[in-house]
Amino acid sequence: EIAWPAPKKIPIGSLANYGYENTVLLPVPLTVSNAFKPALLSNDIDIKLKAAWLVCKKECIPEEGEFTLKLPVKSSTAANGSAFDAAAKANPRSLASLEAAGTPPSRAVIDGNQLAFEVQGLPAALRGRTLAFFPETPEVIETSAAGTQAWQGAVWHASVPLASQRSNSPDLMPVVLATDVDGVRQSYRAELKVIGNWPVLAAPASVSPALDAALKANAAASLAPAGAAPIGLIAALLGALLGGLILNLMPCVFPVLAIKVMGFAQNADDQRSHRISALSYSAGVVVSFVALGAVMLALRSAGEQLGWGFQLQSPAVVAVLAVLFTVIGLNLAGLFEFGMLAPSGVAARQAKNPVVNTFLSGVLAVAIASPCTAPFMGAAMGLAVSLPAHEALLIFAAVGVGMAVPFALAGFVPAVARALPRPGAWMETFRRLMAFPMFATVVWLVWVLGQQSGIDGAGALLALLVALALVIWAFTLKGRSRMVGAALSVASLAALAVSIGPYVLQPLPVAAALAAGERWQTWEPGRVEQLLASGQPVFVDFTAAWCVTCQVNKKTTLTNAQVLADIDAKKVALLRADWTRRDPAITAALGQLGRNGVPLYVVYKPGAAPVLLSELLSVDDVRAELAKL
Repeated sequence: EIAWPAPKKIPIGSLANYGYENTVLLPVPLTVSNAFKPALLSNDIDIKLKAAWLVCKKECIPEEGEFTLKLPVKSSTAANGSAFDAAAKANPRSLASLEAAGTPPSRAVIDGNQLAFEVQGLPAALRGRTLAFFPETPEVIETSAAGTQAWQGAVWHASVPLASQRSNSPDLMPVVLATDVDGVRQSYRAELKVIGNWPVLAAPASVSPALDAALKANAAASLAPAGAAPIGLIAALLGALLGGLILNLMPCVFPVLAIKVMGFAQNADDQRSHRISALSYSAGVVVSFVALGAVMLALRSAGEQLGWGFQLQSPAVVAVLAVLFTVIGLNLAGLFEFGMLAPSGVAARQAKNPVVNTFLSGVLAVAIASPCTAPFMGAAMGLAVSLPAHEALLIFAAVGVGMAVPFALAGFVPAVARALPRPGAWMETFRRLMAFPMFATVVWLVWVLGQQSGIDGAGALLALLVALALVIWAFTLKGRSRMVGAALSVASLAALAVSIGPYVLQPLPVAAALAAGERWQTWEPGRVEQLLASGQPVFVDFTAAWCVTCQVNKKTTLTNAQVLADIDAKKVALLRADWTRRDPAITAALGQLGRNGVPLYVVYKPGAAPVLLSELLSVDDVRAELAKL
């Protein structure tokens, strides 16, 4: 057992805990028996510990771990001797060893809803001092109550109220009394016999029979019969398929789609190349969606609170994508060709394997499209995380199939292929024009990083991207200039990466709640329930900086004057749940609503079920829902 030092009372609002502050040593006595035999080839002994604890602030998160301490068998260590000495002095001494013969026993007397203590045998140095009182039996007294205490000669008297939700009625109460004497903590442990009859225990909280019956009926109604399970999966697959199809219309996917259209146009007269390109691109999309879904499911099963688009909650992933799109943009703008930077053998292999290029373009499309949640996708993704792994992966694959369908049609349906523009000189101009959507995507990614790592992180990333562009340009030079320019530019990039690179990955402190008077307030767990309890309807915007659809809805609908006027007229509270960085509380709230990604817009009305709006908001839809309040 742990030899617990005397604790302190730590007030928490109207409650109180018993615990410790700063650093605490919890000694655990260990007995080494005569039967112990150290290993022949080892000079150490392994002391193993398995511990479980709670990390608490606004929420409590259970954690546990197994630890090993190696100690020398034929030596000793006293590096922490002073800490153990201090812990031993802080351990309460037993009053039984101090009580004089014939002293009346210490006791606790039940007096109505009060518990009175009479403690004998305390040292003379403690007389007249106020003592901190800690019962070892939980849920007997009101922990936060100050109570009363007084000395009558050598006897310490105290009275504290019983807990309103008392759950224990002990016959013997071990207690610890502590105080500071000349700056040194002194504590003593006594076992008090309880005198009197305990009041009747408070009845445990329960619901009425009628409410209990209603809850059971609702639960039974929500359970689908065995034969209906496949219908839910089929509906989710159809929703995922439609969502993937609509995903092609999302603004975040436009840069990659433009490149794909140009690739089809280059092979307009080669039907075989069309089909190979369509198949390899579709394979890249489907494989990437399944792989991304598998990673998310694996991390969730390991305890991580993740949702769809989780990868862009990492500043490192955002920075890597910004680098990738900068390089692609410079290539499209004509600054360099990939063959110029790669060895001739690699460049030739790349030219001979266009399948790999189109497969990778599918991977790239998913990397950019995955943060978006199209209509029909939200419910499907929310269901996926609650299904067995093989069924969940089917849903992710269905999203990929839906996204790949238009390009599969373009490759295998001649009429679609004939509708594409013919190759010509316009393609070189179009290629250079496509560099600008790439650079616009980089601007968006830098802005996302600024939300995660602050202005210093965004500025550092921009500086690194400029240095990267300098490196690429240096490799396009010829002869001696190329060698000198490449060496200097690479050295400059390395120096910048070392000096300012950490700013890119440094997370920004979590923002405080928005100032009073702001129309939008920060969402927090329990905030919706508080507002509903006061009779006020609530509109919650689950959003993220990396979600382009979220930003479009914010600019076109949530700032519309008519919508804001309706919100003011109905006195609707506006809460914004920002999921730009990983937030387990928001992930859990999305899961409770059957969703696994953003955007999500929810209207709450007192006494009614929450209403989920479409991922693509319109002014009319929002105003129509507000009119029902």
